[in-house]
Amino acid sequence: MRNYRRAAQGLRSQVVLKAKLRISENWRFSTGSATDAAEKSAAAETRKRAMNKNLLFVFFFLCGQQGAACAQPQPQTHRGTLQQPTEIQGYPCAKGYAWFFADGRLNRCTVSVETAFGEARIPAGTYIALNPDGTPAFVQMTHNAPILGVTCMGGSWLGPGEGAMVGFYPSGKLKECYLAGDQTVQGVPCMNGGIFGDGLCLGAVFHETGKLKSCKLTRDFGTWHKGDRFTQAP
Repeated sequence: MRNYRRAAQGLRSQVVLKAKLRISENWRFSTGSATDAAEKSAAAETRKRAMNKNLLFVFFFLCGQQGAACAQPQPQTHRGTLQQPTEIQGYPCAKGYAWFFADGRLNRCTVSVETAFGEARIPAGTYIALNPDGTPAFVQMTHNAPILGVTCMGGSWLGPGEGAMVGFYPSGKLKECYLAGDQTVQGVPCMNGGIFGDGLCLGAVFHETGKLKSCKLTRDFGTWHKGDRFTQAP
């Protein structure tokens, strides 16, 4: 675990450095070629998009690395290629790559149509991950979508399998997700899960009973203050 954390720290440093270099290169290119007001406006918009993309990449990469470093070691998997859409363990896996545990059970794939995942419905194109016993682990959706009463963040310019994660309990109940915009969740004013929102890599977290466990507040709520991380017992 110690070696894994060192490796994760090294990867984090590389990703942050690459993001800074990309932003720097975009800045130099755009400022050097902007000769009039129209060009400057276009260059500024290009810089803004580039910076946002790189910041989102760093944000979700670091959150993923933090989760991976704290997780229990996972069994070894191997990658296979599906020549056509194939139903595996009840999941409609799309043509392309899929990952399997050593015993042949499905670990990950992208679904070809809207389907059930635990107690939720997930859109076509969603990247799903299962535990070794076949129970739900997490999904990464192609776009924002409602999951058991809240709208969770999806989509990524990096493609499937690289965006915000929606976590599930093995029972199929929703465990956590990054909220797509500020939302009132079970009466609690919760902050969006974007990089400029709840940037703690936690998002909205739920007890297995379905009751909200914690989220960052958008305004004062009871004895809690705006910006606090609200928590409550099951």
